[in-house]
Amino acid sequence: MDKRELFSEMGAHLMNDEKPSLYFRDILDDPEFRKYPLNMLRSMRETEQPFVHHPEGSVWNHVLLVLDEAAKLKHMSRYPEAFMWAALLHDIGKPATTENRGGKVTSYNHDKVGANYAKHFLQEFTDDEKLIDAVTALTRWHMQPLFVLKNSIFADVGSMKNEVDAEEVALLSLCDGLGRLDVDRELEEEKMKTFLKKYGEKEAQGR
Repeated sequence: MDKRELFSEMGAHLMNDEKPSLYFRDILDDPEFRKYPLNMLRSMRETEQPFVHHPEGSVWNHVLLVLDEAAKLKHMSRYPEAFMWAALLHDIGKPATTENRGGKVTSYNHDKVGANYAKHFLQEFTDDEKLIDAVTALTRWHMQPLFVLKNSIFADVGSMKNEVDAEEVALLSLCDGLGRLDVDRELEEEKMKTFLKKYGEKEAQGR
């Protein structure tokens, strides 16, 4: 199977499976996933996360959970194909940015690094610039809801609005939050409502 056929197969599972994780769970064992760019997916399986936030374990374990949540909600997206690819690739920057310093695991800037990686990943398989740009933007800005809710210095909705729709970001971020073990679904949904409210307020203020 050549890489474009594999890309098509992966896309079909993303768009059609009720639980895409069942397909993606074992696909990393295929020899093709030892080669660039598929090795960027494989590396997520060996990348740790802070247990307090991610008791499910590795980045890949988290991504699989996010995929299944995204499959439930993709009908709410204005661009379901980009939404599902972003669900798969949103943390592709974590392997390169994750550090364990004295037991504290961090992955600062994985959103920015991941946007670049997601773009290069997709460019290996498709010439669909609309899809590439949409997935890249969702990957780049998927952390903004958290930053806004925490009043973080990394919140930058002014730049975000030039690249992606806030509701699309909120939908991906919701799946990101739900893609963990022992999660409070109502709380995560409420967080996204609060983010969109704050975003609207900032828009009204012209910031």
